[in-house]
Amino acid sequence: MGDFLLRSNDLIQFTCTPAIVPMLAAPIPLIGTGTTCMIGGQPACLMGDELPPSIAGPLPYTQPPFITPGVGKILKIMLTPQNLTKQTQQGKQMLLKGADFTATFQVSAPAMQPNPPPAVPTPDTQLMKTFKCQFITTNMNVQAS
Repeated sequence: MGDFLLRSNDLIQFTCTPAIVPMLAAPIPLIGTGTTCMIGGQPACLMGDELPPSIAGPLPYTQPPFITPGVGKILKIMLTPQNLTKQTQQGKQMLLKGADFTATFQVSAPAMQPNPPPAVPTPDTQLMKTFKCQFITTNMNVQAS
């Protein structure tokens, strides 16, 4: 037997420590685009649906001791083979609950550490951050075979 298929309103959760990305603090609903496959009345999630549009753009972040916010964006979500079906719908693999995976976050404007005047703030020099991720599903009926 396979793993549970994901559908609209299932969630992706990011673990961003030590960085703090407020928009990623709570699990984020997925939006399924699988119009030919419905799961419990919701469209199935296909490869490409793992990055919800609400978090696709620039996101503010901090990372102690850099407390003045900077900006970055999720560059890539690296799914594992356990997160994808072998068969496809609409020419794309379907998303599965599967194993934990990672995402990379590219900093475009670094967070800063304030310093006492006349010193200038110190920027965060780690411009690529890796976050752990997992899918959360309420589908306990439909599995990939």
